[in-house]
Amino acid sequence: MRRITGKTKDETLIELQSATELQTEDENGGNSVSSLSERATLPGHAETEKLQPNKDTVFFRDGVRRIDYVLSYVDDKDGEKKQERRREFEANLEKQGLELETEDKSDSKDQKTYFLKIHAPWEVLAHYADVLKIKVPFKLSDIPHAHDVPLEWLSHPFRLPDHIMRPQPDYFTYPFDKNKTDFFLINDKDTFFPPSTRNRIVFYILARCPYYKEGRKERDKTGIKRLLSNGTYTAAFPLHDCPYWKRARNAECESERYNLYTHWARFLCFYKEQPLNLIRKYYGEKIGIYFAWLGFYTEMLFFAAVMGVICFTYGVLSYEDNRSSKEICDPYIGGSIVMCPLCDKKCPFWKLNSTCLSSWQSHLFDNEGTVFFAIFMGIWVTLFLEFWKRRQARLEYEWDLVDFEEEQQQLQIRPEFEIRCTNKRLNKITQEMEPYLPISSKCARFCLSSATVIFWISLIVACIIGVIVYRLAVYAAFASIIKDPMRKIQVVGRFITPQLATSVTASCINFVIIMILNFFYERVAVWITDMEIPKTHLEYENRLTMKMFLFQFVNYYSSCFYVAFFKGKFVGYPGDYTYMFGKWSKLRNEECDPGGCLIELTTQLVIVMAGKQLWGNIQEALLPLMRNWWSNRKGRHHPENHSSRWEQDHGLLNFSQLGLFYEYLEMVIQFGFITLFVASFPLAPLLALCNNILEIRVDSWKFTTQFRRPVASKARNIGAWQEILNAVAILSVVTNAFIMAFTSDMIPRMVFLYAYGKNASMSGYVNNSLSIYNISQIPNDNMPEEGGNWFDNTTSTCRYRDYRYPPGHAREYTHTMQFWHILAAKMAFIIIMEHVVFVVKFFVAWMIPDVPSVVKARFKRERYLIQEYLHNYEVEKVKIQMSASFMTEQPSEVSSMTDKQEVLSECLEPPS
Repeated sequence: MRRITGKTKDETLIELQSATELQTEDENGGNSVSSLSERATLPGHAETEKLQPNKDTVFFRDGVRRIDYVLSYVDDKDGEKKQERRREFEANLEKQGLELETEDKSDSKDQKTYFLKIHAPWEVLAHYADVLKIKVPFKLSDIPHAHDVPLEWLSHPFRLPDHIMRPQPDYFTYPFDKNKTDFFLINDKDTFFPPSTRNRIVFYILARCPYYKEGRKERDKTGIKRLLSNGTYTAAFPLHDCPYWKRARNAECESERYNLYTHWARFLCFYKEQPLNLIRKYYGEKIGIYFAWLGFYTEMLFFAAVMGVICFTYGVLSYEDNRSSKEICDPYIGGSIVMCPLCDKKCPFWKLNSTCLSSWQSHLFDNEGTVFFAIFMGIWVTLFLEFWKRRQARLEYEWDLVDFEEEQQQLQIRPEFEIRCTNKRLNKITQEMEPYLPISSKCARFCLSSATVIFWISLIVACIIGVIVYRLAVYAAFASIIKDPMRKIQVVGRFITPQLATSVTASCINFVIIMILNFFYERVAVWITDMEIPKTHLEYENRLTMKMFLFQFVNYYSSCFYVAFFKGKFVGYPGDYTYMFGKWSKLRNEECDPGGCLIELTTQLVIVMAGKQLWGNIQEALLPLMRNWWSNRKGRHHPENHSSRWEQDHGLLNFSQLGLFYEYLEMVIQFGFITLFVASFPLAPLLALCNNILEIRVDSWKFTTQFRRPVASKARNIGAWQEILNAVAILSVVTNAFIMAFTSDMIPRMVFLYAYGKNASMSGYVNNSLSIYNISQIPNDNMPEEGGNWFDNTTSTCRYRDYRYPPGHAREYTHTMQFWHILAAKMAFIIIMEHVVFVVKFFVAWMIPDVPSVVKARFKRERYLIQEYLHNYEVEKVKIQMSASFMTEQPSEVSSMTDKQEVLSECLEPPS
């Protein structure tokens, strides 16, 4: 193949000027301003703008061959080795049939970057489309679309124009076969394969093309990824088709990026539907399925958010009917109850009414409506997963992904696997030799990987224990601030109790630790997954997904699990307290407020969840905005005025192979927050909804304006994330049942109301829920350092949160029968709630089929029609071949008959 090298600046300028003159004359019938001097007199036509029409293009200099991929490189100190690698690599690319064109560094803005433009001709595209079994159209689909739903006009404000929602007609498709080109709808070979398919094919070649000399087998010297990692090339990317803020000048360019930005990426379009077909056409099915899932998840969050707001509103409206809080705040009830110290030495005795504010706050989330909301969320998560399966099945059919799984496994082997696995064996299916990893190497790599994951998870647990120790130690410091506990309400500042101050500061510290550990573990997870050498891209992503989610699960949720299920559960009682590491540590286990630990779980959840979402939005939106602002300050407000299309894209951020992985991970972690602990904070779905509305537009804005165009990839579903979501959904039923039973104060209140209360009233509940202890029996190690004898003239007992017999009873300080009644009620509630929700879940899952019947029917119909068209095509082909062979055989038969007649006549002639 002929390779075009860079031209001098003067030659390029003359060529571009002449091309511009011809184009202007053609458009205006020869009556336009065509000379350089005349155009220079027009306002706004600087010399750089004369170059603009031809530099901002996606074609070679001939204006015919499309640029399918671009590689960039610079000359540096290690230039000779890199030049040799580039020379061998580019020579091998030409042997593969690719056409190359180089832009000299003198034509680039920085005067040091070379750009290698790559074009795949028809022969190369046809060959690899056959190898990769890429489905292409062979006939317009005659299956009608679904009928319009009633009252469709109500959704009209949320809809996009039809040419945006359906950028191309529906076709019947079939895997490409280069021997049957007449079977497919090939009107123009240059445009038959869309740009997304072209750059996918070229990347497939680049990833497997070697750069060692001919005759030498250095298997590790293969692929563009390795050349990028060793600095031979600085970047490799396909081109966007146009600037995002205006359409392409060339009519042959689709301007799909501009359409995506106008109708999708702007925040003012937040209420509009997403152009999923256009996203899939431009970015590929893998990115399209992500935005389809994110949009569907956000739609379903609307119903959960509405129900959560109703539950919270019920808590606000029933604020004045909260009898327990009234008793705590009453100066004659809560003000007369003296509570035992909450820590050793530093903590004084305190009045119950000091927790007045926190008891009111707790009621907002700990009320009867919370039980209903917890059950509702258990059903909601099932509906979400089942309806998503149906939506996913519809997309699989519409996007020709039904049979893709087999292609992914058989044809998408990672280049790294082919390079690093030198052993080969016979594939029983294809009967071809293929690389494989020996079982001994697999086991060794698996053991090292497992040990690394266990080490990091242990590190997280150690950090959580450190935060717990901080909570135990700092609580005493906050409590010691109180100077006069008997005359003033125990507060830090005005409204913050030591419990709340401890919870808030510990949550913030925990959040910082989470972010730090995430930073390091992300790199470790990628390293150990690379070390395992997965065979396919799908296997690589699934392994990395499981490692990352397991780590993130422990990292984000462990502190919430501690507050929900451990804090206040193993405290002991005055005179026999339980210590974290034994009595020698002097770190007494934490107690809950008289109103329960639910408000602390709410605080922990809000800080970690909101903090993560805020930090994520800062990273995704503000940092690129600052980058744009800095670029604008340097005078690059409209880069197309100064640089070519490949230079504009070169200045954008690279979208890594794991870019979409982190987007999924962020959303799945959020999904865990709104399902696992939603009983403690009904407004969590509302926060998630607001975040996701912003997330969709931020992600779309990043893809459209900030990132280079990623290589189009296929995926039929969301992969391993589906199983993770299913596991989280099942676990959420258990966690919410335990939160309502053991963290919330609802069950003890219900037992008191129906078994111990007078006249079905909550009056006296606070006094009933607090046990009595004789102060004189408290050991000196547990007594406050100052004011230890103040109680001599007031009371001889203090109260603590438990159900134990009072001093002087035959079974003093042992659990009362009410304690066992409450425990039995809690266990019964857990069993009943779990069974009810699981039965409803399985019933709903059984009632809702994974694949809609309409999709099944359309898929069967399409399969039937494809087979029929293929049969007719083969029959016609055979007829044509037979008729052609008959036409060629007929003259030979005539000549042979003539010869036979001559011989026969000779034989029949009488002898002379």
